[in-house]
Amino acid sequence: MGREERFPVWEAALGAGVAAAFATGLVGVYLSMPDSDYSFLKLPRNLEELQILTGHLENYTSDYTIQVLVGYCSVYIFMQTFMIPGTIFMSLLAGSLFGQLRGVALVVFAASAGASSCFFLSKLIGKPLVFSLWPDKLMFFQKQVAKRREKLLNYMLFLRVTPTLPNTFINLASPIVDVPYHIFLLATLIGLIPASYVTVRAGIALGELTSLSDLYDTQSIALLFLIGIVSVTPTLLGKDEAQEKTTEIAVTAS
Repeated sequence: MGREERFPVWEAALGAGVAAAFATGLVGVYLSMPDSDYSFLKLPRNLEELQILTGHLENYTSDYTIQVLVGYCSVYIFMQTFMIPGTIFMSLLAGSLFGQLRGVALVVFAASAGASSCFFLSKLIGKPLVFSLWPDKLMFFQKQVAKRREKLLNYMLFLRVTPTLPNTFINLASPIVDVPYHIFLLATLIGLIPASYVTVRAGIALGELTSLSDLYDTQSIALLFLIGIVSVTPTLLGKDEAQEKTTEIAVTAS
């Protein structure tokens, strides 16, 4: 049996370990918290539910910081792994509970861990799903990755910083188009910082938000695209240099 045909045991073990960590973390949090009514604990679907959840959790965060952190990370990573919508509310929650610096660090960590879990899950069983949901987008992504293989980190950074492709699609499609995990992880860790900063900063003033559209004004979107263009510039320059060398070789040969 060829190497590519073997069942990826270590990846399956990693997936099982992640699922076990979710369950263990949440059970541990529940058992270590004081007896109380926790009916307010549910995934927020709008700003009103998020504000209610934040009001309750603020009472616990100072006295039960570790438990709240473990519970927060477990839920965020679970949502990212299994593509459950609503992580933007979790990012806002981080700003409300932990402030700017710690909030950004927490969101980047949890989002990167969840994206990594999704990456390995997709590598195991995701190919049919991605092919059925986004065949054209997958073909486009595969061509772009193949063209930019030498400076792939810059291209992946561009995708993470800008809303060119959805993050869920990037997480699922990257292993299918042979993006190396170390490049995927590094681009995720660095590329999520700007958007996380914007969202966490908005979470600090959660009471002033009236709509999710208030998060990204024209200035914020322009800044994200500017950062993305800077990150992809080395790739474009490398492409131009390669074209110049090809032209020089053709002229010399003639």
